Amino acid sequence: MSKKLYSLVAKVMNVTSSDINDESGPESVESWTSFKGYVLLYELENEFKVKFTIDEAMDVKKIADIKRHLRNHGIILND
Repeated sequence: MSKKLYSLVAKVMNVTSSDINDESGPESVESWTSFKGYVLLYELENEFKVKFTIDEAMDVKKIADIKRHLRNHGIILND
């Protein structure tokens, strides 16, 4: 399921999924704007049927943070 997450992030950020890894975030993905960050959260909530809190949304600095929050919502991503 990590591939599913990476593909979703890549689609929103308009990059290839091979450009995405657990350390990817606004600092390392040039196209990751604040607007695309909100679009990503919306897409994640729809795809994984979860609702992130404002604190969770503000805490996301890289893909590993998204994985942690998804895990806290009961979504297990196999690497």
